[in-house]
Amino acid sequence: MVQVTMLNFMAGTDFIESLNTQKSWGITVLDLKNEIFGKSLIDLTVAEAKEAAKAIEDREMSVYCFSTELFQDDIEIGEKAFRAKSVDKIEQLLETASILKPTVIRLLAARSSKRSLFSDCTAYVKEHHPWLIPLYREAIDWISGHGYEVTIENECNQCIFSNPEEMISFFDELNRKDSVYLTYDVQNLWEMGTYPSLQVYEALAPYIGFYHVKGGQQGENDNSLAWSSSLEDATWPVIPMTQQAVTDGVSPIICINPSHGVRKPGYNYDEVAKRDLDYLRKHIKGVC
Repeated sequence: MVQVTMLNFMAGTDFIESLNTQKSWGITVLDLKNEIFGKSLIDLTVAEAKEAAKAIEDREMSVYCFSTELFQDDIEIGEKAFRAKSVDKIEQLLETASILKPTVIRLLAARSSKRSLFSDCTAYVKEHHPWLIPLYREAIDWISGHGYEVTIENECNQCIFSNPEEMISFFDELNRKDSVYLTYDVQNLWEMGTYPSLQVYEALAPYIGFYHVKGGQQGENDNSLAWSSSLEDATWPVIPMTQQAVTDGVSPIICINPSHGVRKPGYNYDEVAKRDLDYLRKHIKGVC
């Protein structure tokens, strides 16, 4: 069975209350990002990490993913500044990981403030920022060398990944098939201009190891993302795509994320996280 989880803060911004709520909802595997005693993962002290680990163990839960924000920065700031915000923080991150024991550590696909000027991220990076791919390799090798799985998630807002072709070529150029996989965030790629479809999923499937879902509704004039919504009310093919991902076994865990988009006047946003969880469990065969 594929288990469903969500980012920890979606069940509450108080960390202990969030654990209790997730436990009551039947979630036992955690995706940790921020609001961990009011902090993000990278800022936790050893004492705080140990306190969090004990709280998790006491509830018979475990950490599946460390959703770090490493590598999310603008590559146009240059190698030295980018390294300081990414690879230079890995040693501290690994200390925290040794305490909380995640299965996988997430890196993000980088951004470019010149995103509108190129259509092939791999070609652009190789020509203008030849240090970026080696920097990813360094991080992947370092983290995987400590026994953790590594994933790179496609982001939004000037992300270097805007379509399957860019993602595939970048992962091929990384040449780390055995030590890194793609976290496919369906809505993030939609925000970058690629509408979700089974065809998009099928193109990316050989690279996917983690699958993220958000709701979202398109506008009246085109199929670009306009409104925030629950998964049940989303206008992308949630059930066909997610069922195929489960059937294919590409992702042992599915993670719910908060929907992007403008909040729609009059829409019911109460308890969307729980509604999304219930919706997947009801309509997707093979999840729990």
